[in-house]
Formats: sequence, structure tokens, C-alpha cells
Amino acid sequence: MSRGPRRRPAELGLTYGVLGVFSLVAVVPLVGVLLSAVTPASDPQGGFRLPSRVELGNFAEAWSRGHFSSYMISSVLVTVCVVVLTVVLSTLAGYAFARMEFPGRNILFLLLLSGLLLPAEAFVIPLYYNLRTVGLTDTYGALILPQTAQSLAFGIFWMRNQFRTFPGEILEAGRLDGADDWRLLWRVVVPPSVPAMTTMCLLVSMWTWNEFLIPLIMVSGESLRTAPLGLAFFQGQHVTDYSLLAAAGTIVALPIVLLYLALQRRFISGMLNGIASR
Repeated sequence: MSRGPRRRPAELGLTYGVLGVFSLVAVVPLVGVLLSAVTPASDPQGGFRLPSRVELGNFAEAWSRGHFSSYMISSVLVTVCVVVLTVVLSTLAGYAFARMEFPGRNILFLLLLSGLLLPAEAFVIPLYYNLRTVGLTDTYGALILPQTAQSLAFGIFWMRNQFRTFPGEILEAGRLDGADDWRLLWRVVVPPSVPAMTTMCLLVSMWTWNEFLIPLIMVSGESLRTAPLGLAFFQGQHVTDYSLLAAAGTIVALPIVLLYLALQRRFISGMLNGIASR
């Protein structure tokens, strides 16, 4: 059986060369940050100098000085809530748009897609006054609800596309057996859609964890600050202490890196194959 045309060595070399260049562009700055994070304060700082010794105490000092324990708890709480709400609502709405007929379905879907085109800067100030009117500013609700709404446009678009590729014959067989749409969704459609849902969870987690503008505008109390917002305040207090700044940046980025490493196989499967078997 033919396996398709083989790639020529020149084509493979060009492919790996381009990938290598992009990998270097992504990795080199990270190497610089990590080297700075373990450089003692007494060493000359900046650039890619190798430290005289590895100073892991920079991480502990940055953690205690920057009060990152509180900020990380806040970020974890907000991220988990946003991801859970987004997954549940996107799954329900995506199934409705993909497999159910109702008046105005296409118009409503296009209206939801317009949320992908609207940057946060365009609505954050009116949103602040609206939330302040109902007493939600300086609460976790002011962090969770807007970011859930931001993620829903992508989530519904993603899940709709996944559910549209699901074989209709299986759904028809389920209906003949007496299953309603609720049971078909959670018992038949969702289990093989886990890779796609994992991809969506990882993307939404990354966006929510890194969100800066909404926490900056919506909360003023230190106890509600998220990790990126706390990092910005920490940077303002330690402008010239590059080792502590690099250590703090590494601390803030580490949870998302670990999450990606743990879920990378499902993430890649969801990106490449959509609905795939587990």
C-alpha cells in the first residue's frame, strides 16, 4: 500500500531549519530569564552571563517579598472558575448551534462570533461602571464573569465546530433508542470530544491566567490581585533588581508551563484531530 510521496532531503532540511529558527526565537529569551533568576544579586546582571553560582534563594525571596502566595491563590481560583463556566456553557451552546434547529440560529451565532473581534480595551470602562452599579467591583465576580464572557465566543465557536463533525448516524441511532438531546450530549458526544475540550481548557486557562487589564480595572484591594497584576506592582518596587524580577516572572509563568506539559498530548490531539478517541 502506498504511503504517499516521500519528502526530499532538501525539503526536510528546510522544514527543520525553519522550525529550528522559530524554536530558538522562543527559547532564547526564556534561557535569559532563567539565568537571571538564579544569578546572585552581587553578580553583574543583564544579558546572558553565566552566574558565579546558582542562587535558588531568589525564588523564595521574591515569593515572600511580593506576597505571591495570595496572588497565586487568587489566580488559581479565578482561572478554575472561568474554565469550568466556559466549558459547561460552551458545550451546551455549541451542541445547540451544531445539532439543534431554532429560529435565528445563524444570526445569533454570528452575533456571538463578533465577540472575538472586540478587544477588552473597547468595553472595560463601561463594564466597570456597570459592575460598580450592581456592587460587583472589588469582588471575585468582577474577575470571573467578564473573563468568562470573553472566553465564551471562542469556546462556542470551538465546540460547535467539533460537534458538527460528530457522525450524525450515531445520534440518530441514539434517538431511535429513546435518548433525548441531554443524554446524547453527555453520554454520546462529550466522551469522544475530550481532546478538543482539553485543548479549549488549556487555551482558556492560559488567557485567563495572563489577563492583566480586567484585574487592574476591576479590583483595588491587594487580596484580590491576580499573579500578573501582583507581578506588575512587584516590578514597580524592584525596578533594578533583575534577579528578583526574573525569579518572580518565572514563578508566575510556571503553573501554565506545568499545565501544558501535563496536557500536551491531549492538547496536540485536540488541535490536530478535533474529536479523537481517547
